[in-house]
Amino acid sequence: MADSPGYFCFVLHGHLPFVRHPEIPECLEEDWLFEAITEVYLPLLDLFQRLQADGIDFKVAIALSPTLTAMLADPLLVSRYDSHLENLLRLAESECRRTAGSPQFLHLARMYRDRFSRCRELWLGVFHRDLVGAFRALRESGQVELLTTAATHGFLPLMEVCPEVMAAQVEIGCQSFHRLFGVRPAGFWLPECGYTPAVDPILAKAGIQYTFLETHGILHAAPRPKFGPYAPVRSPNGVALFGRDPETARQVWSSVEGYPGDWWYRDFYRDVGFDLDQEYLRPFLYHGGLRVPTGIKYYRITGRQTDAKELYDPAMALGRVQEHAGNFLFNRERQVEYLQGAMGQPPVVVAMYDAELFGHWWFEGPAWLEAVFRKFHACRSVVQLATPAQVLNRLPRLQQVTPHLSSWGWKGYNEMWLQEANAWVYPHLHRAAWRMRELVAAYPDAQGRTRRVLTQALRELLLAQSSDWAFMLAEGRTAPYARRRFTEHLIQFTRLYGELRNRTGSDKGWLANLEEKDNLFPFLDYQVYGHASA
Repeated sequence: MADSPGYFCFVLHGHLPFVRHPEIPECLEEDWLFEAITEVYLPLLDLFQRLQADGIDFKVAIALSPTLTAMLADPLLVSRYDSHLENLLRLAESECRRTAGSPQFLHLARMYRDRFSRCRELWLGVFHRDLVGAFRALRESGQVELLTTAATHGFLPLMEVCPEVMAAQVEIGCQSFHRLFGVRPAGFWLPECGYTPAVDPILAKAGIQYTFLETHGILHAAPRPKFGPYAPVRSPNGVALFGRDPETARQVWSSVEGYPGDWWYRDFYRDVGFDLDQEYLRPFLYHGGLRVPTGIKYYRITGRQTDAKELYDPAMALGRVQEHAGNFLFNRERQVEYLQGAMGQPPVVVAMYDAELFGHWWFEGPAWLEAVFRKFHACRSVVQLATPAQVLNRLPRLQQVTPHLSSWGWKGYNEMWLQEANAWVYPHLHRAAWRMRELVAAYPDAQGRTRRVLTQALRELLLAQSSDWAFMLAEGRTAPYARRRFTEHLIQFTRLYGELRNRTGSDKGWLANLEEKDNLFPFLDYQVYGHASA
């Protein structure tokens, strides 16, 4: 990398909770994965390949959660996605016939048919149903830097009462990455950007070189960082810490101040799954009639807080994409020029987003991201695109600080995951974590069935700890599913614990069924619990 007035890092976080239900023929919540494949990951992989084919020197870091990669590689879910994609194509073909007499609607119906056809071509013909392998190839190209996160995306600041389970979340996430990509990860995404000083020695012990914090986690560090969030700092245990840039967060993340709220962009909420006659939709819906989003949406945002929506115009939207990409590049150049003059050294601007923003929440997001990379390349911007590891190679001397407790959630700390709607889960989680410690001490080197029980107990504890359940309980719309999942995993853990402490055998078929149903981390060894934090 040449010397530059400043560096810019794109960091995307890809995560979904582990949802797999082999016990039923179709599951509404599995659509979360299928929507993400169709709307986010296939379009992102497609644009990365186009950029490579055109010789565009782009750089991006992507954190892939172990639960997401486990689902992407699961044969059952892969097979069910095949059926999901074919159903989308059948619906799009039906829409082309239904709208044949309305040119504007027909144009949009054909757009969706072409998009779904392209997804099928990518899924079957280009990536051969192996998206993890596609990300592996991108990593090996050097243009995409991959990171990991905690095993089941547990919110680490609320695990301090049992350091063993916090360390297990980190170490198992690293082990999962190693099995998929052949190396230990250099970077680690803290779930929900949730930082507590107690996690610092755990990250260092796991060999993590860098991670990311919300802006105020850096700004409130002690001593106060000289350059705020615009230069990485180093923790007491030697982990490099990048701070989130608030300006790029507002410009791209906010639906009010940011680009995604532009009135020419597609409206997320108006979907034919709710707009059209239920009898017409019945062959394409779950259980023969349950209304769900289909991904086919014909209207644009139109205006703030209005139900009078106008038809989506793809050409106008793509024109806005180009304008917004140019505006983003202009702002980064002015931002870097100002910061470089004030700092006397190259600033580092880190833009951090959920990957699902690009394509799912913001339909035009992948096109905007591609336009940004192409404009950076075409104008030979003074701002250097870089991955976090490349920045650290250029700026080896970092100020040492102790960061502040922080997250990127509501109000900036722990409140999204610890409030009236979800506080009840933590006494149960803490008791289960202490009980797992008790089991590991009682069975230091178990073999055979006892080892299987211990390993599955750890697996159920990890699944119960997913930050998604607490978030859903607080958010409300999917609270019943979150409550059921959390309760199921906790009950299953407690049953396994009771079998070992009371030395009573259980139904052999039940354990085998549980291992098959909750089958992530086939490499899991219960002895990681405690050893990772030792």
